[in-house]
Amino acid sequence: MEAIKKIELNKVFKIILLAILGSLLLTISAKIKIPFYPVPMTMQTFVVLFLGITLGPKIGLLTISLYLFEGIFGLPVFAGTPEKGIGFVYFTGPTMGYLIGFLLATYLVGTFKYNKGIVNSFLKLIVSVSVIYFFGMIWLGTLIGWEKPIFKLGAQPFLLAELFKILLLLFLIPSLLKIKNLIKIT
Repeated sequence: MEAIKKIELNKVFKIILLAILGSLLLTISAKIKIPFYPVPMTMQTFVVLFLGITLGPKIGLLTISLYLFEGIFGLPVFAGTPEKGIGFVYFTGPTMGYLIGFLLATYLVGTFKYNKGIVNSFLKLIVSVSVIYFFGMIWLGTLIGWEKPIFKLGAQPFLLAELFKILLLLFLIPSLLKIKNLIKIT
C-alpha cells in the first residue's frame, strides 16, 4: 500500500513539474519577438501545439490552464505584459479569445495521432491552430465591433508566420513523439 502511494505521489509531482516547465516555456515564447513579415511574431502558438503534442491532451490542457491562471492573477506571463497591463484586465482585452483558443487547440492537437503521413499531420496542425484564430476573432469582433475588418486585423497579418511555425512543427513531429514517449505518465 505504501509503494502505491509513493508511485502516485511521484506521478503527481511529475505532472506538476511538467505543467510548470511548460508554462515557463510558454511565457518565454510570449516575450521573444522575432522579426517577420508583415508583423513580428512570437512563438506562442508553436509552443501551444508543441505542448499538446508532447504532453498529450490532459497534461497539455493543465499546462495552458496554469499559464492562463498565472496571467489572470497578475504574473506578467502574457505577450505585452507588464507594459500593456497585467492580470484579469489584460486577460479580458483584445487577446482573450486567442488565449481561450490555446486551451482548445492544445487539447485537440494532443488527441490527434501523427502516424498517417505528412499531409495528414499538416492538416491536423492547421485545424488545431485555426481553433486559436477562430476564438480569437470571435472575441475580437465582439469587443471592437463586427463592422470592423476582423479577419484582416485578427488573422491575416499572422498567417505567414503560422505557416512557418506549422512547417517547423511538422518537421519536428517525429522528435516530439519520442519526447512524449520519454515523459509518458503511467
